[in-house]
Amino acid sequence: MQSKDIEVEAFWDEEALIWVASSNDVPGLITEADTMEHLMQKLKILIPELLEANGLLDESGAIEIPIHLLGKWQEVQIS
Repeated sequence: MQSKDIEVEAFWDEEALIWVASSNDVPGLITEADTMEHLMQKLKILIPELLEANGLLDESGAIEIPIHLLGKWQEVQIS
């Protein structure tokens, strides 16, 4: 079984109250969700679909796709 590690970066959009994710490893990937758990659920579906659509999957056998989701949350405190 082949393996293709995917790194996904997500940031918290304070105005929209959602996590926004993208990845340099998956052309065309941009998605959003209200929680990191929901985001990961979406990524598990979208990443294989986009890799296949972009011709980046070897269709000769099963492939394992580990997804590394890195979240960034920044706040500015004004006192």
